[in-house]
Amino acid sequence: MSWQHRLATRADLPRIVAIYNSTVASRMVTADLEPVSVESRESWFAEHQPERRPLWVVERDDAIAGWLSFSDFYGRPAYGRTAELSIYLDEAVRGQGLGRHLLQLAIDAAPGVGLDTLLGFIFGHNQASLALFERFGFARWGELPRVAVLDGVERDLIIVGRRLTDA
Repeated sequence: MSWQHRLATRADLPRIVAIYNSTVASRMVTADLEPVSVESRESWFAEHQPERRPLWVVERDDAIAGWLSFSDFYGRPAYGRTAELSIYLDEAVRGQGLGRHLLQLAIDAAPGVGLDTLLGFIFGHNQASLALFERFGFARWGELPRVAVLDGVERDLIIVGRRLTDA
């Protein structure tokens, strides 16, 4: 099956939020403990400018199945060539290769939006996501032990990174 990606539009935000919210209960991919509202994600959406921090949706049969965002890391100008990646998939398409597809797209597109370093922030117990990023050459650059509490369980946050250029 073929996936098509495109820049997200404001009209896509409810679906983006719905996919995000579908992951909250799993306690595997987000530190939000309750679903978020579309309104609460408006400023986040506005921060994603196509020329430097794109937000893509991926579709199959004209239905949004997932999304990928490039977000500023740490919000200071000196980090402008580094971005954090986020990938969220609809439950119905997980395990079908869409995460691999999106991660490869991100790596390929990064230099064109002025990036030479990509980061992922992944819970230590999310072995599937850690393995995905590792397959694409991301290395473990940091570990923040027990910084998140999910349903009373302390969880580690792993920082993975990949340098795309040697410059």
